[in-house]
Amino acid sequence: MPRKVAIIDSGGANIASVSFALESLGIAATLTRDAATIQSADRVLLPGVGAARDSMDRLRDAGLLDVIRSLEQPVLGVCLGMQLLAEASEEDDTECLGIIPVTVRKLPASIETPVPNMGWCPARQTTSHPLLAGIPDGSWFYFVHSFAFPVGAYTLAAATHSREFSAIVAHENFLAVQFHPERSARWGALLLRNFVENGA
Repeated sequence: MPRKVAIIDSGGANIASVSFALESLGIAATLTRDAATIQSADRVLLPGVGAARDSMDRLRDAGLLDVIRSLEQPVLGVCLGMQLLAEASEEDDTECLGIIPVTVRKLPASIETPVPNMGWCPARQTTSHPLLAGIPDGSWFYFVHSFAFPVGAYTLAAATHSREFSAIVAHENFLAVQFHPERSARWGALLLRNFVENGA
């Protein structure tokens, strides 16, 4: 059965690429800031790049903060969209959506591991989940970020850049990935398909 997929227009530069990635899988998605469209969708994606505070301000101005918090269907946060699901971020001491009870931490930089982390990293799966169906443990995904979830109870897969961090998390109907599945070739495409077909 075809599913209604909504992409929340958070103003992030990766929105078009997420939409195109879904389209290439034969999945039609609606880019929207309309609360009713988001609430009636079967699947919701929250993409984002840039600064957490700016993105929270855009969502607040659109009247979407409580809309997102109240969603009961499967939701997938992507990159900054993942970080916005946290309680807070160390980036500019930003208060986030408060859906997943963690604080996003800055990755420590060094000569060997500069920040931002830009490039391919393997993701070590820590538990099984429908989102990971058919994706081998240790598959590589494409990251661009300076902040990340710590590894904890919500972690489905972890990656390492200067320290270990959560690459994929799940909490109730909210799922999130720190990498860009739309830029992660075969396994990123499969993850998006798994989300649309299997949800949480």
